[in-house]
Parts: sequence; C-alpha cells; structure tokens
Amino acid sequence: MMDATLLDNLLLGLSTAVSLSNLFYAFAGCLLGTLIGVLPGLGPLATIAILLPITFNLDPTSALIMLAGIYYGAQYGGSTTSILMNLPGESSSVVTCLDGYQMARQGRAGPALAIAALGSFFAGCVGTLIIALFGPPLAEIALKFQAPENFSLMVMGLVMAVVLAHGDLLKTIAMVLIGLLFGLVGTDVNSGAERFTLGVPQLVDGIEMVGVALGLFGISEIINNLHIKEQREALDRKITHFMPTREDMRRSWKPVLRGTAIGSVFGILPGSHAIISSFASYTVEKRLSKHPEKFGTGMIEGVAGPEAANNAAAQTYFIPMLTLGIPTGAVMALMLGAMTMQGIVPGPQVMSQKPELFWGLIVSMWIGNAMLVVLNLPLVGIWVKLLTIPYRLLFPAILLFACIGSYSANNSAVDIYLCALFGLMGYLFIKFGCELAPLLLGFVLGPMMEENLRRALFISEGDPSVLIQRPISASMLAISAAALVLVVLPAVRRKRSEVLVASD
Repeated sequence: MMDATLLDNLLLGLSTAVSLSNLFYAFAGCLLGTLIGVLPGLGPLATIAILLPITFNLDPTSALIMLAGIYYGAQYGGSTTSILMNLPGESSSVVTCLDGYQMARQGRAGPALAIAALGSFFAGCVGTLIIALFGPPLAEIALKFQAPENFSLMVMGLVMAVVLAHGDLLKTIAMVLIGLLFGLVGTDVNSGAERFTLGVPQLVDGIEMVGVALGLFGISEIINNLHIKEQREALDRKITHFMPTREDMRRSWKPVLRGTAIGSVFGILPGSHAIISSFASYTVEKRLSKHPEKFGTGMIEGVAGPEAANNAAAQTYFIPMLTLGIPTGAVMALMLGAMTMQGIVPGPQVMSQKPELFWGLIVSMWIGNAMLVVLNLPLVGIWVKLLTIPYRLLFPAILLFACIGSYSANNSAVDIYLCALFGLMGYLFIKFGCELAPLLLGFVLGPMMEENLRRALFISEGDPSVLIQRPISASMLAISAAALVLVVLPAVRRKRSEVLVASD
C-alpha cells in the first residue's frame, strides 16, 4: 500500500516537474547555480537572497524549484574551478582542491571532472530518494506536534546549529541570540504594542528578511573581498578526454558510496555545513587508504568521496525544512522565508495541503541533477572563460541587484538602508571571526519560537512545566541540554576545534 502511495505521489510530482514552466525554472536554477559555483566571491546564499524578490510573482512550486536548483547547482559548479584552478567557487569545494588540482596538473583534469560530476549525480539522486522515502513518515510524526513540541524542536534546532557550527562556540551562541533579538522587532501579536521600532513606521511589521540576508551575505562579502588581490592561476593544459579509466572507476565507487552515506547523515543535522561532510569524507578515505601519504598528490579517492558527500548533504538539507519547518542552515532559512512570503505555512501540513509542491520539488531534483551533468562537462571551457572577468567589474552589478532586491520587497528606501546596515554589521562580524548563518537562523526561527511558547503557556495557564511534562517535548529539551553540556567539556571542545581547524 505504501509503495503504491509513494508511486502515486512520484507520478504527481513528475506531472508537476515536467511542465514547460517548471522545466525552465529548474534549468535556470541549475545554470545560475553552476555559474555561482564557478565564480568566487558570491556563493549560493547571496544569490538566493538577491533573487528572492524575483520569485514573489512566481508560482510557489516554480519559485522553490528554481531556488533549489541554484543551491545544489552551486555544489556542482564549485568543483570545476577547484579542480582546474585550485580556486573553490563554493566553500564546500575547498576539500576537492587538495587532490583535484593535483590531478589536473598531472594532465588528468578530465577524469577528475568526470568522477566529480558522476559522483555528485549519484549522491544527489540518492539524497533525493531519501527525501521521498523518509519525508512522509517524518511529516506524519510532526503532525502530532503541538505548541510545546514545536517550541522544543526549534530550541533543539538552534542548539544543534551552535554545536555543529563552523566557528567559535561562544561567538556562535552570541550570533543566535542577536538573531533572536532582531526577530523581536515589530508589533507584539498579543498586545499590539510596538517593540524596538525606534519610532520608524516601516519597522512596525518587523525587519524584512530579504534585507537581512542580502546585507549579511551579499554586501558584507563584497566589502570583505574588495581588498583581496586577485590571483587566478589558470590551468595551462588543454583538457583532452573526460572518460575515467577502469582503474579510476574501481578506486572511486566505494568512496562515492561512503561519501553519499556521510553527506546524507550530516545533511539532516541542523546547523551542519557541507564543508564538514566533505572534510569528514576526505578524512575517512585517507584513513581507509593503503597509501594515506599520497593524499594531496592527486588521489582520485580525494575527489570522489568529498564531492559525493557535499552533494548528498545539499539534497538532504531539505528534509527537516520540508517536513518539520525547521531550517538546517542559512540557505534553508531563506527557502523557509520564500515559502512564508508565498503564503505557505512551513511544516508537515505542506505535504497534505500542497502535495504538488512537495513532490514536484522532489522530482525536479532528479531532473536538475541530470541537467547538471550535461551543463558541467561539455561547458567546462565556457566556465573557465568566465573566470577571466575581474571581480572589480562583478561587484557593482551584485551591489545594484542587492539594492533592487531590498527595495522591491516593500517599495521602501528604509529597506535599502537596513540592507546597508546589515552589510556593515556582517563585515564586522566576519572580521571578528563570527559565523553569520546562526544569526539568520535565529532571526527566522525567533518569531515562530515566541508564538509557540506563548501558545503553550496560554494552554497551560502560564505553567512552564508543560514543556517537560510532555514526553516528546521533554526528550528534545533533554537532547539540547546534553548537547550543550557535551560540547563544553574540555576534551570534546578541543577535538571540535581540531576538526574545524583541519577543515579550514
């Protein structure tokens, strides 16, 4: 019965995904994502934030299909410049530079690119299958959640974001708290009183998420990159063949399987980053290898495993967001914001109320992964040519789109000023070594946490013990507390720091 239901749902998704408009938006997202992955200094976060206003007038399914394509497309594109130019276009492709570029210098750029693309395609397809299989059961469980469980789930999400974040523990906690505070700006839904609006009428409805995201991840990156001298060492060898040898395939298939498994697990964890799954895969392959000393000299296992891991993670990041309404990272927080702006309440009810959106998005991921293989291998020459564009010519265009995107959200100049303010804040946070993603997570989840906490206290007549009287809620709070206690232990904290330094 379940298999038949799954098949019916996939057929519904297929009919949605193969419409001409959705195929176009899937292709546009994959193309933009590949372009963003190739060009350093922008990244999928800033791109999605810039393009978010464009999606307001699109059908919700088309909007999410395009934004998703941008995200997982960037994972593909980042590997191209990592292998050919030792220059990661996307942060999760840093690990691919270690062996991918060395293979290219040895005249084996073709096999490295092919294995990266094929491994990514396999991992992306498996990750999408995991969403299809485990999404519905998770959503059924989540439908039984009430206000206390929802609040505890969000607390657990933020705590895990702190524990797994790629940065200093105390600074990450501070970023989450700052995000929660910015989320309080606006009107109290119960009393109608204005909070922290500083007398600015445009802040009565709260701070617009588009401006926050554009400032933190767009403008701050522009400012941060302006003083960096461009050094792009292009590969002087011509890429003659792409087909990996039988030996390459023999050495790659196990790392691809292991990388897919590692990435799938890390993708579900809130706050995890694709670079952590890539680094974990690289570490595993190095430890399992009979010749660990050769890693960093052009080992194909060092390309296959990490590339599969970051693409599997990119797909499974969607599971908590689609089924529970909890973003696992900054990109998923933007996706959540896009759904909210489209009038869709994120959470398990999406699957029952908007099945064409849920299943259409899933099937479009399979189609998108196939598109990316076609885009990445034959068009390598074009992507390399794009790298000759100086960053000084790119950033004014990025800045212009950021301003247009901020203004178009509410047709208000105040949003442009806020975007600039958050850009300056983001730049200062980067200089102080703070990670920006937890701030956005706190900002997005803050209002929902407040709403669920107030609802829980209203039902219990002001008794906070309701949060620990319900078994599921108490379990999630206990897991959150245990994670915080565990991560502050000296041995665990030291090991965590070593892993983060190594992944840098």
